[in-house]
Amino acid sequence: MPEFTAQDVQRLRKLTGAGMLDCKKALEATDGEFDKAVNWLREKGLAQSGKRTDRANEQGAVATANTGEAAAVVELKSETDFVAKSAEFTALVEELAQAVAERGEQAVDEFKGQLDNLRLTLKENIDLGRVVRFEPPEGAVVDTYLHSQNDRGVNGVMVELAGGDRALAHEVALHVASMRPQWLTRDEVPPERVEAERAVLENLTRNEGKPEQAVPKIVEGRLGGFFRDNVLVEQPYVRDPKQSIGQLVGKAKITRFTQVEIGR
Repeated sequence: MPEFTAQDVQRLRKLTGAGMLDCKKALEATDGEFDKAVNWLREKGLAQSGKRTDRANEQGAVATANTGEAAAVVELKSETDFVAKSAEFTALVEELAQAVAERGEQAVDEFKGQLDNLRLTLKENIDLGRVVRFEPPEGAVVDTYLHSQNDRGVNGVMVELAGGDRALAHEVALHVASMRPQWLTRDEVPPERVEAERAVLENLTRNEGKPEQAVPKIVEGRLGGFFRDNVLVEQPYVRDPKQSIGQLVGKAKITRFTQVEIGR
């Protein structure tokens, strides 16, 4: 018998939305290999779209800053949301973001003493998380969006845009915060990721009993849906789903983006 635990079954159920018995069967069929079990359920049509939801549920806060010349997003981690929304904690992450925007990512080194003091004061394991800075080249702009919840920033986005203005970059950043794209364009999607998705969709389509001659066309259509879900320029604009983000920006070009979200 393959080795897996009841916790593995529960984790698979939480991730895929499939029933407990189906999750158990999936683990049995794949010798307890979790990722293979996820694909097994998808191929049987028993799982949801396969977006990962089992990432570490760490607490903390996010802050953004924009000087006009450069922008930054910084994550500060904590053990509890109680600490993450405290005044001392949120003030420090905001100060960190401003320093990084002004002086570069190495500016975080200036805050070692303050971080040590905060650990002692709040009695938690507090660590610096992700730190990202964009300094746009000539002809480009950068803007940010920060979603706050329970007195702390939880979802920070930066978007760099060539041939557009900060208002448009901000609108794209707001969209990213809501729709969570993984890549900017299709070209950025790793080929092995596309092929793995194609294989799952082929098996799913055949398991649905579709005629063999129709399988390639159906799979390509479903693969297009995968790109629309995960590629920024192809996603339907959150404020107006009749147009894509690519259509929204028009002649402007999104050159890069980043998203830092607590728990992801």
